[in-house]
Order: sequence, then structure tokens, then C-alpha cells
Amino acid sequence: MDNHIEHFKLEPLEDAKFIKTSFATYEQNGKAKTWEIVEAHDSVAILIYHKEKNAFILVKQFRPAVYLNNGDGMTIELCAGIVDKDLSLVEIAMEEIEEECGYKVPLESIEKITSFHTSVGFAGSKQMLYFVEVDERMKVSEGGGVDDEQIEVIILPVSEAKSLIYDESIAKTPGLMFAFMWYFDKMRNEK
Repeated sequence: MDNHIEHFKLEPLEDAKFIKTSFATYEQNGKAKTWEIVEAHDSVAILIYHKEKNAFILVKQFRPAVYLNNGDGMTIELCAGIVDKDLSLVEIAMEEIEEECGYKVPLESIEKITSFHTSVGFAGSKQMLYFVEVDERMKVSEGGGVDDEQIEVIILPVSEAKSLIYDESIAKTPGLMFAFMWYFDKMRNEK
């Protein structure tokens, strides 16, 4: 994926579509406190396992906030999406799998793993984590997202997943690392 970024600058956020900033005031044990909060959408994320390839299907994309931190901005992530539609969480997950990765999966094949809160220091939005197995018969497109999303589909052999967890040169999410650990624990327990 070509990633040539130019003219990157920060400006005040006006008329935000996906987040809202707030200044919280409260008392904790009788002491006045304040905190800056970002109210953000909840999300879904899906660990996709390709049975025939013995590989995980992941996405690589540019994240401006990561760019601000590392000057590159490219991340390896689970297939994911925000909860901004009038659909169930599992339906949103099913839609994201097809849009981002190109696999049309049956709704009932998507397994819930767990949920957790992300960015707890400033946002605290909730992410629902799912697992699904795919094969080539389910492939309907090359994926890549919608609405000018620039998402590259990554096929990562399961044998390389553990080293990715600890490779600090690759920007990735805690949800991805947790999903890998869940998968390896599940496989160990099924033996």
C-alpha cells in the first residue's frame, strides 16, 4: 500500500461527526475533580481465521492519530467498525467483514468472544470482539472498505501471529493482541 502523506497539520475540531469532547467535573471522596473526556462511538472487531490458509485475515490502514505519534501512521488491526447504524452488533460485524475483507459470512457463524472498554484514560468506549472462520467459497470481493477507505487486506499465517504481538516496530491495537492470545488459548484448550 502506497502511503505518501503530505501537509499534515492539526486544527481545532469544529462540527465533529464521530466524537464529542467534554470537560467532566465531579467529586471523589469529597474532593473536587476534573477530567477531559472524548465521547466516541462503541465498536465491533472481528478476528477472522482462514481455514484453508491457516492464517488470520487482518487489515492495514493509515491512522492519523498514530501518524502524529510515529510519523508513519500505518497500523495492523482486526477487521472493525464503529457502531453508528441501526443494526445489531453482530450484523455490523458481518457487514464490516464483507466491506473491509471481502468475505460474506453467515450471521450465525460469528462467535462472540467478549467485550472490553478501549482508551479508558480519555474515552472509555466499548468494543465487542467476535471470531469467525472463513474459506475461499465465502470470498465475494477484494475488500478494502467503502467511502474511500484505504484498507489493505493482510493475510498473516498463524505461525507468525505470536511474533507480531511482540514486534514493537509494527503499530497495532491491544484488541488484536488480545484476540491472538484468546485464539492460542482456545486452541490449547481444544487439544
